[in-house]
Amino acid sequence: MEGDLFGDIVNATQVDSRVPQAFQKSLLQAQDILDQNRLLINEINQNHESKIPDNLNRNVGLIRELNNNIRRVVDLYADLSNSFVKSREASSEGDSSGTLKSDGKHSQKRFRSG
Repeated sequence: MEGDLFGDIVNATQVDSRVPQAFQKSLLQAQDILDQNRLLINEINQNHESKIPDNLNRNVGLIRELNNNIRRVVDLYADLSNSFVKSREASSEGDSSGTLKSDGKHSQKRFRSG
């Protein structure tokens, strides 16, 4: 079954060769933001431990930046998810094993081996 999922993913990405590149680009962007977040968190922790008023005030801006970065990562993952779903839909439209339901939408027939 897991092999079937992997095969489905490979087939989905073959629909458009730009899909894997877009996935990789988005994942790299998310990783860059997560790396920035790690540095921000370290700085926030150091400022907090120092208990120096200026450092504590600086944390307000750092925490805002951290929150914005988290939103950006969530958006990137949402876009990735949507792109993946669209690529799957595009690959299943050309799949000859699909059947047409009464509502006009395709459904997939799955054949399981032994």
